[in-house]
Amino acid sequence: MDRIRVATLQYLVRPVAGFADFEAQVTGLVTTAADYKTDVVVFPEYFTIQLLTLGDMRAPIKAQVRRLSRQRPRFIEMMSRLARDNDICIVAGSIPTTDEDAGGDDDPLYNDCYVFNRRGDYAIQGKMHMTRWEAEEWRVSPRDALKIFEMEFGRMAINICYDVEFPELARAAARQGCHLLLVPSCTDERQGYLRVRYCAQARAIENSMYVVHAGTVGSLPMVPAVSLNYGQASIMTPSDFQFARDGVLAEGVVNQETMVIGDLNLESIRRARREATVLPLRDSERAAVVMENSEVEKL
Repeated sequence: MDRIRVATLQYLVRPVAGFADFEAQVTGLVTTAADYKTDVVVFPEYFTIQLLTLGDMRAPIKAQVRRLSRQRPRFIEMMSRLARDNDICIVAGSIPTTDEDAGGDDDPLYNDCYVFNRRGDYAIQGKMHMTRWEAEEWRVSPRDALKIFEMEFGRMAINICYDVEFPELARAAARQGCHLLLVPSCTDERQGYLRVRYCAQARAIENSMYVVHAGTVGSLPMVPAVSLNYGQASIMTPSDFQFARDGVLAEGVVNQETMVIGDLNLESIRRARREATVLPLRDSERAAVVMENSEVEKL
């Protein structure tokens, strides 16, 4: 496949009265993406936090997040079914996760993104770098592997929110043939959002790849630790003549619930890596040599 259509979400986090409310919201978005003939729909990081409103919101936040991880089996079943029923690939944001054989309160907790193909099969990309509030307040542990997903349209990789601020990850994915980088994020204020957005834009330019950013919007005022969200979904491109004028193929209006859709020409990425005005992915090999030869010169 040389062309794919991608949908990315500005997902409205709202209180729910039951899992059925959450499922109805997710189902509506997936079926809408399918109606627009998209191949992939991307949910944001931690969009599942609205399920915190089903439990004791007075409990310590680390206990609430661990309880949220127990929704994982139901979450996986729902997303797998939606992918099959709608013939669509789903990048299912993220949900707190413990390992299959873990069950104790002291077992490691992770922030995992589940990726579903059209058949409903799934694989997992864990978040590899924790923000301070994840590590210090939620007690979430990092995963230690970057996954390359071989999809029907080619290879893609996922950097969950803060992970995109570490350029080595996207560069490694690009060198393994990824033309598409997906960035599910959850940010509570403008500065945090812009850190992710600017880095995502840089990854698109320096690796000649498409970068798709999804974000949460809305609020949960009854859950102080996640009471605010600031987000904007976007589809970013390399900065060259054959791509969007400003390197942004499509984007939403900040902090409004919406779905952003764009058509990606994967052949344009292959051609850009060979023939663009500049070739940063190729020339990065020289940057590695230069860094190895770096030295301190005292004046």
